[in-house]
Amino acid sequence: MRKLLPVVGVNGESASHPGGRSAMTCRFRCGDACFHEVPNTSTNEYVGDVIATALSRRTMMRAAAVVTVATGAGAVVVAPATEATAATGTGPATEATAATAAKKGKAARGLRFAPVAPNTADAVVIPEGYEQNVVIRWGDPILRGAPAFDPENQTAKAQAGQFGYNNDFLALLPVPGERGRQILVANHEYTDEVLMFRGYDAANPTREQVEIAWAAHGLGAVVVEEDKRTGKLTAVPRHHLNRRVTVTTEFRITGPAAGSDLLKTSADPTGTKVLGTLNNCAGGTTPWGTTLHGEENFNQYFANSSRPTDKRYGIGTGASERKWERFDKRFDLAQEPNEAHRFGYVVEFDPFDPTSTPRKHTALGRFKHEGATIRLTEDGRPVAYSGDDERFDYLYKFVGSKRMKHGTSRAVREHNLSLLDEGTLYVAKFTGNSPAIEIDGTGKLPSDGEFDGSGEWIPLATATAKGAVSHVDGMTAEEVFVFTRLAGDKVGATKMDRPEDVEPNPTSGKVYVALTNNSNRGVGSNAKADEANPRNANKHGHILELTERWNRPESTTFAWQLFLVAGDPNDPATYFAGFPKDQVSPISCPDNVAFDPHGNLWISTDGNALGSHDGLFGVATKGERRGELKQFLTVPNGAETCGPIVQDRRVLVAVQHPGEIDGASVENPKSAWPDGQGKIVRPAVVSVWAKDGSDIGA
Repeated sequence: MRKLLPVVGVNGESASHPGGRSAMTCRFRCGDACFHEVPNTSTNEYVGDVIATALSRRTMMRAAAVVTVATGAGAVVVAPATEATAATGTGPATEATAATAAKKGKAARGLRFAPVAPNTADAVVIPEGYEQNVVIRWGDPILRGAPAFDPENQTAKAQAGQFGYNNDFLALLPVPGERGRQILVANHEYTDEVLMFRGYDAANPTREQVEIAWAAHGLGAVVVEEDKRTGKLTAVPRHHLNRRVTVTTEFRITGPAAGSDLLKTSADPTGTKVLGTLNNCAGGTTPWGTTLHGEENFNQYFANSSRPTDKRYGIGTGASERKWERFDKRFDLAQEPNEAHRFGYVVEFDPFDPTSTPRKHTALGRFKHEGATIRLTEDGRPVAYSGDDERFDYLYKFVGSKRMKHGTSRAVREHNLSLLDEGTLYVAKFTGNSPAIEIDGTGKLPSDGEFDGSGEWIPLATATAKGAVSHVDGMTAEEVFVFTRLAGDKVGATKMDRPEDVEPNPTSGKVYVALTNNSNRGVGSNAKADEANPRNANKHGHILELTERWNRPESTTFAWQLFLVAGDPNDPATYFAGFPKDQVSPISCPDNVAFDPHGNLWISTDGNALGSHDGLFGVATKGERRGELKQFLTVPNGAETCGPIVQDRRVLVAVQHPGEIDGASVENPKSAWPDGQGKIVRPAVVSVWAKDGSDIGA
């Protein structure tokens, strides 16, 4: 049995940042967040401190994994369980033997493909029997009048009409009246100027470079057309629905904080308008046909802060990395202290109205939103889930008070666009059901065989048409919605290991939370392991499964369990919902999650700490094969897998920051993807389909 690949860079240098990220990715994507002081210094109660009576449950078998790993492209070769491997574990011998016996029969429908092996190929590696194409890449023209991409002669005007940089969240929605066409909506999270501009001087960027970066951020909408014989997609340039939203596009601020003194600036004394959106990471689609986009690491764009509230959001006191404050005073908090209060929200975008003004919904709170996803109550009210992607920050949900209306009239659409402005914002508190002594930080399962427990949603504030009410002592409603992290601190929310994407399963209603990693857990004076975050120095992350009481999303209590504890299956501190670990793919650092039409969970990774490139994985969530996890693809050198969409006949992924490896530049590329040697490296969207035209994984 070959071992997993060592954690090294493409050129052999050791990875120096948490997980498998390069220093360059940390620098441009999140402003080196992992190397700064943890923003959350509150002393909340942790679930590991709650001593509960251990419940009598089935004991989970702990088998050693036997996964043969290739260093190049190809399928994972899974060794069958032997008598030796079947005899290992912590439960009774008969139980262990049954749990580790090789599973018979087919994989879950939707997951019937030969897994891709962990590898470091500079390519998008897909299973045998599948094909792929690049749907659209950075710089491809999408608006009328936009020129072809010329990396040596970029302009801000050209970029404003071209597909933006570093695509992340993706959504596909059918175009009414145009059979075979869908509109692809993408986040353009951040720019990496070193990989965009030849001879870039980070200490002295030019105005043209800064304005190009402004135009490369934001959102993009482009109509795509499918090949009827396959799942291949191609972009339709200059379609009337195609659109770019950038750092200079006007947005409406809506909800309970709109018009607050906390949001007023010299350019906007009303506190209701703001230019642009920053660092949009994941997102969601709404039942009423719009898309949601989470403003995540917005802190890194602002300079010269002097306020404690900014420190809680990780905003620095010196110059910013990109030096935007030199070219627009709104990024200089010494001059415009409230400008940062206008970022960190969930953005709503209407892809079917190119003239519409996107909105920032303050009722969903201000923090580093990874995204926002919607589930409707039985009576048609929206419930939005969102994670705050920071070490030791929180999980939130918003329960709307207005019902969705059906129809396509302007009045109906306007009503539905206001659904996320009225309701109650909650933060989660988790309680484990095992004695604290059994949660020792190693990932060893407690005696009841599972990491699980109960929880409550703690109300923070309620917004109505007549005003807003705070539920947090010492904070006004406006303060709760603008300084939401501080409100979570005050009510004792549970500190989590970077809660990122949160997705309700459309078939079961269970909610899945990707917790990417937290290398600071249990280190020094930081919070120690607890049952919801059971490993100290957690470099691989985990997936939490949450069940609302009565399966109603508006409930204020819930049950939870860890569905997956990521890492090398050989490591006893991993768990795959009880599925035999010698029959799963290794996975590290879960980030974005999505569901296929069969209810399988698909997981994209960010910063694989096992030495392989990042990838996309499918895992069954129900039945006897629950927990069977299989890798579907990997992405090129330095890239992250983002924005997965899994439809009946195709899988889409956003290949973000390819070639973003320490020492890389335009002059010294570390990847030749997607256009080959001698071409500039470009983030892009990829479509994958079965060669025979069948459904994915069927």
